This record gives sequence, C-alpha cells and structure tokens, in this order.
Amino acid sequence: MPSKPKISVITLGCSKNTVDSERLMNQLKLNKFDLTENPEEADSVVINTCGFIDAAKEESVNTILSAVELKKKGKLKKIVVAGCLSERYMDDLRKGIPEVDSFFGTEAYEGIVEDFGGDLKYELLGERFLTTPKHFAYLKISEGCDNPCSFCAIPLMRGLHNSQPMDDILQEVKFLAAKGVKEINIIGQDTTDYGKETGKRNIAELLNKISLIDGIEWIRLLYAYPSHFPDDLINEIAENHKICKYIDIPLQHISDNVLKSMRRGITKRRTIELLYKLRERIPDITLRTTFIVGYPNEGEKEFEELCEFVKDIKFDRIGVFNYSVEENTPVYILGDPVPPEVKEERKAILMNIQKEISQSKNEKLIGSKMQVIIDNIEGEFYIGRTEKDAPEVDGEVLIKADDNKLKIGNFYDVEINDCNEYDLFGKIDNSK
Repeated sequence: MPSKPKISVITLGCSKNTVDSERLMNQLKLNKFDLTENPEEADSVVINTCGFIDAAKEESVNTILSAVELKKKGKLKKIVVAGCLSERYMDDLRKGIPEVDSFFGTEAYEGIVEDFGGDLKYELLGERFLTTPKHFAYLKISEGCDNPCSFCAIPLMRGLHNSQPMDDILQEVKFLAAKGVKEINIIGQDTTDYGKETGKRNIAELLNKISLIDGIEWIRLLYAYPSHFPDDLINEIAENHKICKYIDIPLQHISDNVLKSMRRGITKRRTIELLYKLRERIPDITLRTTFIVGYPNEGEKEFEELCEFVKDIKFDRIGVFNYSVEENTPVYILGDPVPPEVKEERKAILMNIQKEISQSKNEKLIGSKMQVIIDNIEGEFYIGRTEKDAPEVDGEVLIKADDNKLKIGNFYDVEINDCNEYDLFGKIDNSK
C-alpha cells in the first residue's frame, strides 16, 4: 500500500478563504491524511489563492511559483491550486504554470479530497480544523454577492449570493462552541443580505439564535453592506449583550459622483443618515469601514470630499485600498487613469487623518476599565483585544507579562494606562 501524502494547506487572502481551508483540512484529516503547517515538511501542498486585487493576485502567483521551486528540487511531489484566482484564471494558470498537478475553483472540497484519493464526508462538511486560536473563529453565513459594484470581481469568482441554511449555521456554531470557541466573527461577501432568498433579510434573527448557544460570549458582525442595512439588526445589536457593539461597514467612498460610478446603490446623504442612526441607537458603537482611493473618476475634488468626510465622522477604524482595475468588470472600460504614485499619496493622506483620530479616541480610554480577551503572548506582553477590535485587522491591548499569569482565551478586566495611535496598554484590574 502506498503511503498517504503529508499535506500542507496554504491559505491566502481573506477570512472567507480561511473558513474554506479549515473545512477542507477537516475533510483531509477525516481521510487520515497527515497535515503540516510547514510546506517544506510536506510532500504535497494545496494553495488556496486570492484573486481580489493586483497585490493579492501577485502574492498568489508568487506562492505557486515558490511551490514549483520546491517541486523542482524534489521536496514536493504534488501541487494543487484552488480558490479565487484559480476560479477566475484557471486556463491561464494551467498554461502558464504547467508544473501544477491540479487546479480547482472555490469551495471545491469534493474534487480536492478525491484528487488525493479520499472521499468527501458530506454529513461532516460543517466541521472544521481550526487554524485560528481556539477561542475565536470566523463563521461564513453566505457565499457570493448580488450587489452590482462596478469595480468588484467577486461575483465572477464566488457567484451570486446564496445564504447558508440557518439550521446548518447553528449546528456549526455548536460544533465551534464545543471546541472552546467563545468569539464568533460573522463573515460573508454581504452579511446584511443574509436570508434574502426567503423574502426577508433575517440576519438579526440569526444573530439572536447564535447568542443563545452556550459557550458563545462575543458575536461580531463584519462585511455589512450599507445600502440595505436592516432596521431590526440595529435593535438586535443595541439590545443583545452578547453582540459586540461593533460593525464593519465598507463604504468605499462618499462622493456622489464616485458612488454612482461604483454602483454602490447609496448616496452621500443616505450614508450619513445611516451612520448617525447607528450612533444614536447604539451609543457605544465602534464603526469600522474601508475606502478605495484612485478610482477612475476620483479627482482632487472627490478625494478632498472623502478626507473631509473622514474628519467629520471620525470612524474608529478604517482600511484604505488603492483602486485595482479588474478585467470583465463594468468599470474596466474607464481604464486606470490615476497614477500609482497618486494613489499611494492619497492613501497615506487618508491614513494620516485616521491616525490622529485614532490617537485621540485611544487617549480618551486611558483610565477606563475594559473587558479584554487574551489572544496570545509575544515576548514580554500578553496580547488581547476589546470588543472594539476584530482579530487580525484592528488594534490590540498589550499587558505586561512579568507580573501576570493569564490564560489564552480568557476574559479579563483591564485598566487602560497608556496608548499609541492604534494599540492600548493596560494592567489587570484586581479590584474585584
């Protein structure tokens, strides 16, 4: 009998890819394949690629080429490429990198498992091999997107919106809770569209039911599309103590000229009204958003409007991306007229504005006591987060390790005593 392969699964891109890889890895484990984090210790690799923007595509291609080099040296026997980049450019990749043994698209669990000689355990597809720290996990509630954003290639790679059945999601959360997960981070291409196939967006109902599952302490909503934000969702976040007072709501821009060309389905006025409504009804809300700079019709006037908007609203967290022209998207015909150096300059300006806002907000937290979950320990500090911070993308709370013995994954009351632009420093509150 030939020995079973030792497989390393390499995940690139967003947290949605992380979930896909975790499901695949669990299926490989169920088939008794050995898994290793280190590709150099494996004889086979699965590369779960990202194809969202140019930088992500480049990283994916470079990762594939690195695996090819290992194969040429005899350190790898098999290379499997899957995910978004492979879904979108499979024929080109097959011709350009013939050393790859197999190509698959997104969520191709059955094909990949069978390619290694195994069989898919359908009844256990909701179970996962967690790659995050065991106390938090991402929960993908839908796949694909129906929004017509002119710049976005996600529907080309992930298809149209399809909500996961609520019962299946709740079963998955119970599985995660049994594994020790305390924090659930809700993800999807558009989480506010959840349940639309039934005639009602019922994301609020889903969050409520998740909150009733024993062991789950924090529920965090990411990728909430602004143009159809359900009103009952605002109530649920405001009233449910297990739901973090935190919303990731990607706006992409604020100029009506740019929003119209982007086909975002919302105006500047409606955007501002939504943000004020959220802050009025959820007074302690943390608002995170993302913007695109260098869009084809973003001139100096539109960019200045965006800067003033960020100054006025004072978001808690922002991310900024340079516009990346994508083939087969509606805006492709406009080309890419904004020079790369201008995009970089605009990105730096916007992030500097946010840096001052973030510094000011963090300084106001000094002297306060906050609940913190401990993620890990690095050097002389325990690294934790408040409910204001999503894992991997937001700030952290650093606590000196020398005088404390804290447990990873536990919650602690922390007194904030210092800060920088993005992170907080604190000490354990032993007053209780």
